[in-house]
Amino acid sequence: MIAQQILDELWDFGDPAGSGERFRAAMAADGVEPEESAELATQVARTLGLQGLYADAFGVLDALTPHDAAVAVRIELERGRVLNSSGQVAAALPHFELAAVLARTDGLHFLQVDALHMLAIADSGHIRKWTTAALAAIDDAGGTPTELRRLARWRVPLLNNLGSALADDGEIDAAVAAFRGALEAADEVGTPEQQAYAHEALDEALAAQEKAPKQE
Repeated sequence: MIAQQILDELWDFGDPAGSGERFRAAMAADGVEPEESAELATQVARTLGLQGLYADAFGVLDALTPHDAAVAVRIELERGRVLNSSGQVAAALPHFELAAVLARTDGLHFLQVDALHMLAIADSGHIRKWTTAALAAIDDAGGTPTELRRLARWRVPLLNNLGSALADDGEIDAAVAAFRGALEAADEVGTPEQQAYAHEALDEALAAQEKAPKQE
């Protein structure tokens, strides 16, 4: 399995086309094993999905063989992402669920949380359920300090997304609590971008809380 840190360095979500070129170059590098090439190819599919090239993304995924557990999980995860992005939300959910189960079975904690995070987004009516499951998976995970720190970073988007959903439902106090949790995680392990966003989200929620009618 390719270390997540290596994949992070190849990704620029603001430039999916450029990211795809970097993943293809990594696939073509000397000494790349078949399972590594397949894992990188799943990320090529993701870059295509982000560009709206859904048929091309499915074509890449359809051509892959699940050489190992990580590849099998990523195929399901990225197929779900492409389906979700193309508006086929109901069809995406089983792929995210299977990815989460496979990842949990094989101890692939990062991918398990990623799949649960996608379920919280796609299956928005059950966002609390999936967010709770993802946070529990983070708490229960083992690994090196570097792996655990990277895994803990998931708390930021998980809690920010939950906070946004709660705010939309008018549950402003619960939303503020979620945004506070996101900011704590961002300040502890997040990127500068996550820290800035978490601060902004909490400030907006606090302002909305201040304006909300007070209960007698």
